Amino acid sequence: MFFTELRQTIAPDRAGPHGLLPPLLLAMTLVTGLVDAFSYLVLGHVFVANMTGNVVFLAFALVGAPGFSIGASLAALASFGVGAGVGGRVASTRPDDRGQLLRTGTTIQAVFVASSVALAGLSGPALAGSWRYALIAVLGASMGIQNATARTLAVPDLTTTVLTLTITGIAADSSVAGGRGATAGRRLLAVAAMFAGALVGAVLIVHGQKVYPLAIALAVAAVVAWTSRSAGPDRVS
Repeated sequence: MFFTELRQTIAPDRAGPHGLLPPLLLAMTLVTGLVDAFSYLVLGHVFVANMTGNVVFLAFALVGAPGFSIGASLAALASFGVGAGVGGRVASTRPDDRGQLLRTGTTIQAVFVASSVALAGLSGPALAGSWRYALIAVLGASMGIQNATARTLAVPDLTTTVLTLTITGIAADSSVAGGRGATAGRRLLAVAAMFAGALVGAVLIVHGQKVYPLAIALAVAAVVAWTSRSAGPDRVS
């Protein structure tokens, strides 16, 4: 069951209920790890995908904890909200074609990520305030779009940006807890995808290649956008 689920998530039957959406959403989970590694390590104690973290960081900043910024946390929250609004608007115009929704949402997201690659390349070694906030804005918006798109697609355990409930499900539904281990394979793949993205992003940044995580994220988003024309069934079940 476990290995069958792994296979069906990585290489699903196109005739299944979610078509090719599971591996494509895994790829976008990898993007989350790459982008949040960049935002936290380069932009300074701020996430552009994990808004729970930013709410906590905002609280830290309000009491003067060193290394945290009220402005950066608010900028990330605001830009993410704008992006989620854009993603919601796209979803409302294409409610029945999941493949087209993923392609449209990811294409728009890729434009924002491409802007971040350009900004990071032009900013130089040290990110001044204006460059930092511009990057937070475009990356936050891109991840808001991704999150809204994944929310509408509603593939179980593949939200692409949030792992708290995923990890809870792994433990709570395990045989040790009296469950049947339902969807443990898919959940573990989601955790592994985000970890891999964050690991690759961190390695590149630590070795002075700060633009590369964003460039890889852009390449992955472009591949997902191109592939998603056949990503799911014609109509939402």
